Amino acid sequence: MTISVKKPIIVSEMDILLGDKDAPKFPGAGDVIKGNVIEVGSNIIYVDLGPIGTGAIYGYGKFDGLAIIKELKQGDPISATVTDIENDDGYVEMSLKQTSLEMVWKELEKRMEEKEVLTTKILEANKGGLMIKINNVVGFLPASQLSNENYPRVGDGDKNKILSLLMQLVGKDIRVRIIGLDKNEGKLVVSEKATKTEEEKKKVSKLQVGDIVSGEISGIVDFGAFVKFNENLEGLVHISELAWKLIDDPRKLFNVGQKVRCKIIGIDDARISLSLKALEKDPWQEVAEKYKVGQKVTGEVTKINPFGAFVQLDKDIHGLAHISKLTEESKIEALQVGKSYEFDIISIEPADHRLGLRPRLSKKTDTEENKEVKKDIKTGEKQKKEDGLKAKTKKREAEDSKDDKAKTKTKTKAKEKAPKKEKGDEK
Repeated sequence: MTISVKKPIIVSEMDILLGDKDAPKFPGAGDVIKGNVIEVGSNIIYVDLGPIGTGAIYGYGKFDGLAIIKELKQGDPISATVTDIENDDGYVEMSLKQTSLEMVWKELEKRMEEKEVLTTKILEANKGGLMIKINNVVGFLPASQLSNENYPRVGDGDKNKILSLLMQLVGKDIRVRIIGLDKNEGKLVVSEKATKTEEEKKKVSKLQVGDIVSGEISGIVDFGAFVKFNENLEGLVHISELAWKLIDDPRKLFNVGQKVRCKIIGIDDARISLSLKALEKDPWQEVAEKYKVGQKVTGEVTKINPFGAFVQLDKDIHGLAHISKLTEESKIEALQVGKSYEFDIISIEPADHRLGLRPRLSKKTDTEENKEVKKDIKTGEKQKKEDGLKAKTKKREAEDSKDDKAKTKTKTKAKEKAPKKEKGDEK
């Protein structure tokens, strides 16, 4: 298509001074003017400016990905800034450099509303996330919005380690969705996680709590392990669901890449909770066959907390020597992690996975020790009995309260249904 150059109408100073209303106002360099698109070329847009002439916008192609410009067609309105009243080709030269900002943000808003998935390059990393650029606008991708594949799994939360992992992503292309915009503050926030949510939801919708899945450990952190399975779905096995025994550090038991079978124990949106121990027999079901209240046992202290010491009796069963059961002769400071000691079992509660211990660290005779153990057992049993009575009383009170409410409700309804007495009836 050949574009004919429409020469601008020259307006005389006399016309302006005489206030000719029909005389077109001629723009100057720096003015923003409007027109209608005549044609969109490979690197030039021709614009009909009416009596002013024909405009030409050069170099618009540098606005990479600005679909709103690429979609322009003949007759569409457009605004641009005048850079030359008449160039060598006879056109009013115009630029989108200044006026394109509005178009850029309009395009970004459109892409956010349509939940469009965009591909962009990671420019740099900081401790909070990654910097990207879309339509020449620099945006931020928070670390929390990274997908499971790219999320920096640092168990101890060390920010320097997190930054080191994020730095490895610089220069790579990444698929994101815009999740936040603020034109006034120039803020653009994107998410990689959001690009997979709908896809993952469809896959997750096919799963059910109780399903058994096979996969491999894809990451290990202080609070558990991530397992990848079924078409790149990923779930978390919390540290409490890794095994029946007490685990202090998951890394001591598992390795990344290790094959495992898990049971799905929870599904929340696209988040999946898994369990390894749910596929194993609960050792606490048989604890009464191995241990008895009053029995003397030897165990290794695995962890010490302000409220007591955790003691491993066998590969699955841990007990707790509560600080309240430690005497002046057997203070908690006398126990050391990694060392074995003798203990007396003073309580066993299989349903709650609890076993109470009392260390035999004092210089008292066995007879004296046994007397104190029996006293602890009696106290424990008495407390258990009292707790049981309290629970029964509470339950009874709740039932009585429920009955009272029901009776009150019935009486109220009966009263409402009863016919009202007229004044004459009272006589």
